[in-house]
Amino acid sequence: MLHKLHIETNYLQDELFIEKAVSVTVLRLDKIHPVVSGNKLFKLQYLLNEAKKNPEQIVLTFGGAFSNHLVAAAYACQQNELSCIGIVRGEKGHILSHTLQQCLQFGMQLNFISRAEYEKKEDSIIVSELIKNTGECFIIPEGGYHPLGAKGAAVIMDYIDNSTTHIACAVGSATTLAGLLTRANNNQQVIAFPVLRGLTDIEKRLSFLTGKSIPPHQLHIEHGYHFDGYAKKNNELIAFMNHLYQKFQLPTDFVYTSKMMYGILDMIKNNFFSPGSKIVCIHTGGLQGNLSLQKDTLTFS
Repeated sequence: MLHKLHIETNYLQDELFIEKAVSVTVLRLDKIHPVVSGNKLFKLQYLLNEAKKNPEQIVLTFGGAFSNHLVAAAYACQQNELSCIGIVRGEKGHILSHTLQQCLQFGMQLNFISRAEYEKKEDSIIVSELIKNTGECFIIPEGGYHPLGAKGAAVIMDYIDNSTTHIACAVGSATTLAGLLTRANNNQQVIAFPVLRGLTDIEKRLSFLTGKSIPPHQLHIEHGYHFDGYAKKNNELIAFMNHLYQKFQLPTDFVYTSKMMYGILDMIKNNFFSPGSKIVCIHTGGLQGNLSLQKDTLTFS
């Protein structure tokens, strides 16, 4: 299934790229599917294959109120006729986010736990009680953070040309990053843009996800483009998102892809890339999160 997708690649044209003698393309994983978009389909594929070996068990997974992972898991479980429960970070609000409303529409049961308890989510008392009351569960870590999630993400490399010199992606759990690095060739460098403030354990995460050490020359981490933290945004980022759409007809989300694209363009301006570099930017989807913004904030929907 993952090897047969039709994935669009957009070639971006800009005077800056001509001046710096680089090429920039965007791998449009956001266009794979209206719900299970971006990298989510890849990360969930092998995990759900395992869950389906015992279809009577309940899939248990985790995320915040605007989690792309939760809604993708809810939809994917519905399609695979698997029951699922989402453990949601934070107290239940009076009005559920659009994301959580979609989760309910796709049949996911939601359980809310405090942020403090969420920090130890997989070992929390609430999760233990859920497992005791519901029977056997198949746990999918937040963001698909599991070697099987990385194995699925590695398939993204099937859609990237071997002549590519740099592959850029936003980083949350580092699962997609791990998958890319397992398949990148020796002449390719993966540029990681953490979207969380203080994500300092990426190398440790990669070791868990891949089971091996990553050659230093294959990975470059840019910590300066998170815009103050996960799902944080400001007027500058929103204006940049509107510029991307106006200039390239490229819709982005404010959590992941817009920050990665901002970083890439800034690095090109500052001569990070040698002339002749071929840069592929991975659009990891998550556009549904934009529905949480006030109407008319963005010039695209």
